[in-house]
This record gives sequence, structure tokens and C-alpha cells, in this order.
Amino acid sequence: MITAEQSEKLRAWFAERLPVDVYESLVSVTVDREEITVVGTAPASESVKEFRERTREQRIEVAREAEELYRRKVAWGVRSGEETVLFTHLAVPVMTRLRQSERQVLDTLVAGGVARSRADALAWCVRLVGDNTDSWLGELRDSLDKVRQVRDQGPDIQKSQSD
Repeated sequence: MITAEQSEKLRAWFAERLPVDVYESLVSVTVDREEITVVGTAPASESVKEFRERTREQRIEVAREAEELYRRKVAWGVRSGEETVLFTHLAVPVMTRLRQSERQVLDTLVAGGVARSRADALAWCVRLVGDNTDSWLGELRDSLDKVRQVRDQGPDIQKSQSD
């Protein structure tokens, strides 16, 4: 995870480099270990498809620079009305070990037709938790930022060991 300050710097970086006519406004810049996702508002007169085609070369140019600088893939998205559409974003495999009772939850979702596979069922569960605990997750992220700030203000262990 990155800090709120780093997130703002990243947002500013994209805002500076994106040509003025790409988005009407920049909605969000989200980052994790693998990917940066940039979402903005499309002009009201344009469909998502038209927007994607018109801005492709501009987005590719900015993405190449960002991928070299930040060592993460860049995904793009657009908000049109109430709908947000992401373009070519990553689906990253995640390894986990589950006990039988946890596997049974996934198998029940598969058997019930909610998911096609255990992997889809696990992704469904993560989305469900994210949707239903968004404010709690936000508070948790904020508290992690505070822990980083306090840690950064603490003694410099490396310097103490070399003295």
C-alpha cells in the first residue's frame, strides 16, 4: 500500500501528463503492487467506445512513461453517467490455503451457480466484502497511513546501528 501523500503525488503526476482533451475530469488514480488504474469522466457527447478509440494513442503514451517510472502496469477507465468501464485491467492470481469449511463455502457458491469455479467464488466473496465494508476498509487504510507517519518519525534504526 502507498501513503495518502504518495497517492496524491501519483494523481498529480497523471493530471500533469494527460492532455487536456482526454478526460473532462480526473475521477481517481488507484494503485496497488501490480497496477495503477486511472479513471476519468468522458465528455457527455461521447460514448465509451468513442472515448476509448479517440484517446487510445494519448493514453498509451502516458502509460509507457508511467510503467517505466513506477514499474507497474497502467489500466484506464472512464465514467460515463453512472457507469464506470475499465479497459485492459489486470486479473492477478492470488495463492491461498483454505481449510475444508472455507472450501465448502466456495464449493456451495459453485454448486449454486453463483460462480463458475472456486477462483470465481473467491473473487465474488472479496467483492462482496469490499462492497459491504467500504467505510471500514477506508478507516483501516487511514489508520495504516497514520502508523507509517508515526514509524517515519521514530528513531533511524540504520543510523543507530552504524554509530
